Amino acid sequence: MGFFEKIKKGLTKTRTALSGLFAGEYEVDDEFYDELEERLILADLGVDIASRAVEQLRTAAYEKMLTTPAKVRDALADILTDILNVGDPALNIGTKPSVILVIGVNGVGKTTTIGKLANQLAEAGKRVLLCAGDTFRAAAADQLEIWANRASVELVRQHEGADPASVVFDGISAAKARNVDVIIIDTAGRLHNKANLMNELGKINRVIDRELPNACKEVLLVLDGTTGQNGLTQARQFQQIAGVTGIVLTKLDGTAKGGIVIAVADSLQIPVKYIGVGEGIDDLMPFQSREFVEALI
Repeated sequence: MGFFEKIKKGLTKTRTALSGLFAGEYEVDDEFYDELEERLILADLGVDIASRAVEQLRTAAYEKMLTTPAKVRDALADILTDILNVGDPALNIGTKPSVILVIGVNGVGKTTTIGKLANQLAEAGKRVLLCAGDTFRAAAADQLEIWANRASVELVRQHEGADPASVVFDGISAAKARNVDVIIIDTAGRLHNKANLMNELGKINRVIDRELPNACKEVLLVLDGTTGQNGLTQARQFQQIAGVTGIVLTKLDGTAKGGIVIAVADSLQIPVKYIGVGEGIDDLMPFQSREFVEALI
């Protein structure tokens, strides 16, 4: 199953809500646009983006004389794709080693995402080392070790409750000694209203910048596709403390609405880099904005 089919399946809830609106050959009118805006808001795009997209759509429809729902749908796809195209969706891992710091609140799928990403990079010929920086959650390092074994990559860990920045230091030292290509660092599920956890994340960043000042560094924020507008709040908080470079949207399992990713990309001008479409080791897919929008609407 390819990108489009997996995304289409994952975004069933939103697609079902929108597809009926674009069926038929009737003339589009004010009632149509009002209904479309309401459905986009319910799909978690948020009020601002939904109203702006519909206003742009009205203008495009008028200028291009688009009078049927099918033609209007294509124009809407163009508008939403443009909103999503805010940066390079490819990973920036051009140095040896490069660092990928994976952050997000508890339960969004960080560790699973790390395992899937490690597997992809290893299959591409990269030597990968995982660093168990989540020392707060019981058995977090154990879970990461399971994924390291599945992906056949290396792991650096310490005991539960250890200083996360110390684990990161050890991981970087090991990466230098072992000629590693990419270090992927797991972090605790940092609730965005917990100052101490955010401070810890800042400390990890300082260790990375000190020990690998010239390395390429990605900071991937993992967001749960079912989170809704709370995901935008999370993204803003993490961007302030960690300098997020990319979004990974997970749990597109049919109950997700998916529109939150458009809101985050637009609000923070951060590209979406990956989406999680299942539990399998191969179910992390590089993001393709047009295909995502087509599946969404």
